[in-house]
Amino acid sequence: MADDDVRGRSGEPAVTSGDPPVIRSDVPGSFPWSVLHDRHPALIRKVGDATPYGPDRRRALDLLLREITDGVIGPLERAAHDRELWESWDRGHVGRRWDDAPFLWAESYFYRKLLAAVGYFDPGPWRGVDPFEPFKQAELLGKGVEAELRALDGVPGMPPGEQAQTLLQRALWGNQADLGFRLSAGGAQAGGRTTGLTADDSDLLWPAVDGPRPARICFVADNAAGELLPDLALIDHLLHARGAREVLLHVKPTPYYVSDAVPADVIACVRRLSAAGGRAGEVGERLWGAMGSGRLAVRAHVFSCAPLPYSEMPEDLREEFASASLTIMKGDLNYRRLVGDRMWPPTTPFASAVGYFPGPVAALRTLKSDVVMGLGADVVTELDAGGRPWRTSGTHALIQVRP
Repeated sequence: MADDDVRGRSGEPAVTSGDPPVIRSDVPGSFPWSVLHDRHPALIRKVGDATPYGPDRRRALDLLLREITDGVIGPLERAAHDRELWESWDRGHVGRRWDDAPFLWAESYFYRKLLAAVGYFDPGPWRGVDPFEPFKQAELLGKGVEAELRALDGVPGMPPGEQAQTLLQRALWGNQADLGFRLSAGGAQAGGRTTGLTADDSDLLWPAVDGPRPARICFVADNAAGELLPDLALIDHLLHARGAREVLLHVKPTPYYVSDAVPADVIACVRRLSAAGGRAGEVGERLWGAMGSGRLAVRAHVFSCAPLPYSEMPEDLREEFASASLTIMKGDLNYRRLVGDRMWPPTTPFASAVGYFPGPVAALRTLKSDVVMGLGADVVTELDAGGRPWRTSGTHALIQVRP
């Protein structure tokens, strides 16, 4: 199936021939080009410096650096346990230049090859060792996280509506805590938030949670540590204050995009909350109990690491999203996969790109890549007039909902 003619599992077209082309990395100086040519080589070096890998792993990292520098996409190792799966996701890109593949596909494949280089899947001492764990751990124990946890002490004194909006906003702006973004030159630091949103459909989000029956929420997480902590505080609010029946927390099955959350990161963050004392400690204890009772369940579907849009999700994942009162998609990558990583005119209605999705869906995202839609014409005019790269700077955010 060609990437420009994708159909959802229901048969409903997710895109049409009139839609803009997928975003690629073949324009020197563009944001996607800088990720493949600047961010990824820098990340290979940082991963090699952060863990005492032996000579064989370092040679593999050097070979990966040479591959992405030379520009030709190589196949996975012959004995790879998931080679057949990635071949089904290939779409004919292996053997071609990295720049010619869709940006979303090329980024995802790079991270799979990085795991191969560090021996993540191989028998031996590095099997299952997260190459990004040193970065995640440093953030989880940092001063910024401590301040975020202490800020939760002020939430119980707020009116109920203000509590909900505060926790939603903290989860939204927590998406700035993206280690892959920060490791690149010019990445915005957490705390650089602006005061307004480019789009705000939060008035449509809460009715989906507070519907006629106890809600089942699918929460598709993005990053670990500094972002996952406010996500978990929001999940606690959904379960404890809003009476949701259950929350299904989707994370990545393997390390991905530097700081993307995996199951071990969920456990680490719940422990961090529980040990913090104060309001954060209460949240952590409730979440621990919710995981034990099954009201908070962790999912790690293999498609979470697929290099494809959600319009191509497998049937079992489609059925789970269809069963939810609301699916909340966190972060920039999930947004790109949700709407399709295309250079949409920014005023294109959000609902027009997510009509394939099997249930109500909300996006909480700070802008860190080119794709964006659902904005008012006046908002776009004002942002463009500022002369700054508002699409990729991480200083603007949105809440978009298709009920």
